[in-house]
Amino acid sequence: MEQEFSSPLLENAVAEFAKLPGIGRKTALRLVLYLLRQDASVASNFGESIIKLRKEIKYCRVCHNISETDVCPICSNSLRDASTICVVETVKDVMSVENTHQHHGLYHVLGGLISPMDGIGPQDIEIDSLVKRVADGGVNEVILALGATMEGDTTNFYIYRRLSPYNVKITQLARGVSVGNEIEYTDELTLGRSILNRTLFTDSFSKEQ
Repeated sequence: MEQEFSSPLLENAVAEFAKLPGIGRKTALRLVLYLLRQDASVASNFGESIIKLRKEIKYCRVCHNISETDVCPICSNSLRDASTICVVETVKDVMSVENTHQHHGLYHVLGGLISPMDGIGPQDIEIDSLVKRVADGGVNEVILALGATMEGDTTNFYIYRRLSPYNVKITQLARGVSVGNEIEYTDELTLGRSILNRTLFTDSFSKEQ
């Protein structure tokens, strides 16, 4: 393929930026040209921050949230309600729920949703570790805060079945979150109300009958 730019360095930089989600080649070019116009220290600091992030960031061994330590600040916070676990799909969903200030318990990040069409099964996401946390005791409620999508509902039901043998209340977000919506795209007010008005997961069965 014929090279689009006169400089291979520019071409390579644009190609790397364009790999980011939601960034096309035009936007990538604009970002690269912006960095070129700045002082060299700006680009240097930008690059070093990404490299340091990639090298030093960890995932909490308890909830799988991003952290700089083995156990994240939320899990290690003695003021949080350790008897309640809010199950979310991604790290970004933790941020969304935290911004509502309506959940004072802990989290569990699945890292994905069950999706047979995409070849993602229960073994590919952090469900076993969730079951272990419940089995170890001390958990009274598990809030299923997954998106109102087919994959979210499938994952909810699978988790419900896995946790059924344990004496734990399983709830889900009130359907203020529109069907088909993902948590990260739901406004904070709606999400906060959905947490406060959460319902027993078994209630969804009776509504379907």
